[in-house]
Amino acid sequence: MENTFLKKLGLAEYNAGTSTGQESSDSGQYLQSFSPVDGTLIGSVSKTTREEYDHVIGKAQEAFKVWRTLPAPQRGEIVRQYGNELRKHKDALGRLVSYEMGKSLQEGWGEVQEMIDICDFAVGLSRQLYGLTMHSERPNHRMYEQWHPLGIVGIISAFNFPVAVWSWNAMIAMVCGDVTVWKASEKTPLCSVACQHIFQDVLKANDMPEGVVNIINGDYQVGEYMTHDSRVPLVSATGSIRMGKIVGTALAARLGRALLELGGNNAIIVTPSADLDLVLTGSLFGAVGTAGQRCTSTRRLIIHESIYNEVRDKLSKAYGQLRIGNPLDQNIHVGPLIDRDAVKNYLDAIEKAKKEGGTFAVEGGVLEGKGYESGCYVKPCIAEVQHDFEIVHHETFAPILYLIKYKDLDEAIAYHNEVPQGLSSAIMTTNLRESERFLSCAGSDCGIANVNIGTSGAEIGGAFGGEKETGGGRESGSDAWKAYMRRQTNTINYSTELPLAQGIKFDL
Repeated sequence: MENTFLKKLGLAEYNAGTSTGQESSDSGQYLQSFSPVDGTLIGSVSKTTREEYDHVIGKAQEAFKVWRTLPAPQRGEIVRQYGNELRKHKDALGRLVSYEMGKSLQEGWGEVQEMIDICDFAVGLSRQLYGLTMHSERPNHRMYEQWHPLGIVGIISAFNFPVAVWSWNAMIAMVCGDVTVWKASEKTPLCSVACQHIFQDVLKANDMPEGVVNIINGDYQVGEYMTHDSRVPLVSATGSIRMGKIVGTALAARLGRALLELGGNNAIIVTPSADLDLVLTGSLFGAVGTAGQRCTSTRRLIIHESIYNEVRDKLSKAYGQLRIGNPLDQNIHVGPLIDRDAVKNYLDAIEKAKKEGGTFAVEGGVLEGKGYESGCYVKPCIAEVQHDFEIVHHETFAPILYLIKYKDLDEAIAYHNEVPQGLSSAIMTTNLRESERFLSCAGSDCGIANVNIGTSGAEIGGAFGGEKETGGGRESGSDAWKAYMRRQTNTINYSTELPLAQGIKFDL
């Protein structure tokens, strides 16, 4: 079955391992991709050596000289063609995402659709890279600013969105005139090879250099090549807070630019006036979608004491109806965790919650037996805890939902904001004052704040990212494109004199 995905994408040869970018390579060491669905080895790719990395960077530098001179709308046209190719391959690529990562097939297709959407967004953006004009204080002078591409943009992505997060960065960077080098997660390497393969066909059809888009394969050491490389002015990294601190430190040491999208510990505040049907839907998908392995997954439900028992009981009943199993089956709600290390982290978090005094409205555990042979399937669980438990302030990438009781809105917001992460947040209320309070400067301290929707499932039109230990980066929509460009202020003197600013006189 898995070979069918690869054949449809023209990737059957990658079972033998290959590709550091443009040309095939074989370092003799491989990343093996095992599906968490059934434990099967899907394929292998060759790890990138230091020599190969330098070759890729050299090809990218040469490609940048050509790509940056192409008018932005022409760059947008090539991105448009890539979006069309993704439409053709949506089914196969979505199935590969689902099988290699473990998310539901609906989410796998949805991730490819997100790539298509960001391509469409980038095409429009290619005609809207606007600067500003300013009035000069000097007579017969004109001032304006413009934006230029940076050069090579390094992209480090995580396993949970093995294709979409790359596209958020790459499509925007490319219409801005940058070229990209992508270090994908070592847990989902075949998805990156598939995206690279499809884009190379588009570049070839347009007689463009191969080095416009590149991939490098390997563990953290390959990522370190980029973070320490002054030839890569910007590195956009998605992953854990621990990883982000390492990347940010390395880039700061060489005065490079960092765009960091790190951990989330997202909460929904449920007020007495909330529509409980919306609460149930938003909380359920937020907590168990992608088996709790989204950076925007709902980790905490902060519920008013007057409706706490009702919400807990309704949610517990809904959890009892969840179907857990092979994510390629469209009747399944929850697939596996990415690997057995993730299962261990899940079990450790449950034990820590219990030791701190937490009780479980819905018990967790590892599933065994037919269909669960990979050892990566777990039960989504609900824990009743106190807001100040240490484990509650920690992000566990698994389907564990913490329920917390509050008395008034000020207390709820305080509980909400006391964690070190600051990505996504939501409030469920039909009270206008409560919603506006939550969205005010004294409300949610997150980069994303929603009313009457959950924390998970951001649209590409808005800037995506968070505050505090989430890193402060912004990707995707709005004016996030500015992160991939350098600003230049220009002053033109069209007079026959040379007056100085601030009225300074310098007469000889």
